[in-house]
Amino acid sequence: MNLLNYILRRFLIAVVILVFISFVIFTLIQLMPGDPFQMYLDNPHASPEQIQLIRERHGLDQPIPIQYLHWMRNVIMGNWGVSYHNQLPVMGLIGGRVGATVQLMSFSLLLALVIAVPIGILSAIKKNSLLDYATTAFSYFGMSMPTFWFGMMLQLLFAVQLGWLPSAGRRTLGAAGGTPLNLLMHMIMPGVVLALLYLAAWSRYTRNNYIDVLGQDYIRTATAKGVSDFRLYGIHALRNAVIPLVTVVTIDLPVMFSGAIVTESIFSWPGVGSLFMDSILRRDYPILMGILLISAILVVIFNLIADILYALLDPRIKY
Repeated sequence: MNLLNYILRRFLIAVVILVFISFVIFTLIQLMPGDPFQMYLDNPHASPEQIQLIRERHGLDQPIPIQYLHWMRNVIMGNWGVSYHNQLPVMGLIGGRVGATVQLMSFSLLLALVIAVPIGILSAIKKNSLLDYATTAFSYFGMSMPTFWFGMMLQLLFAVQLGWLPSAGRRTLGAAGGTPLNLLMHMIMPGVVLALLYLAAWSRYTRNNYIDVLGQDYIRTATAKGVSDFRLYGIHALRNAVIPLVTVVTIDLPVMFSGAIVTESIFSWPGVGSLFMDSILRRDYPILMGILLISAILVVIFNLIADILYALLDPRIKY
């Protein structure tokens, strides 16, 4: 019952937060410089009266609070609007790109976890060794590396100079473009770029947690009893060390979704991120609002999931 009450309270708070965030985002987007109907303004055959009719049809002639209320009412009813650019439904456009983004995120998440956790554990076990210093330097490198610069350097090296990997896109045109190997080849560079920051941060987080766990009394007791290294490091210490990491990874997932914007733009990956960048350039407000609202919803949901998982993994946590 405590769990249900906790989830209900958090849900009600999340609704209030989402309404506030959506209003702020909606207002900031409407105040962006430029005109979403610039393509009509540049058309010499479009009269000012016709352009004004288009604005009225989209409700842009009304005050921002009124526009927001109309937009929110439509969102609640399942109508997220239509694109200013091609007059297609926003949900259809976003839905057609989500699969590619989830695919790239899944690859990056798996890559980051598979590398970060072992590196963090080895660094903790070999604290203050050459390996620890090397992984620390790598972590700082990953956390400070600009994503756009690192992505372009990978393209220059592996695609242009060496020719080992395709420079952009999701698949090669032709019969070979539909094979899993071809998809994997296209996913390697954007996946590495997207995973680098989280790989570096999670490895440091794992290391610090593992060092704290190794200093606990029960670890010293297990060592005194002659417990094998595998059981000591791989079972007793690992379980308690990864509990905080689960929370961090869960919270970082929606951030990874938002971080895919830059990566997808660099590698022309046909996901939500590249759609977002295109919509910024076109000032396509309905698509921008749809993507930003989805990001905000993911942040709230995954924070709730993280809190619940943390309490389930650690019985000492109370709701």
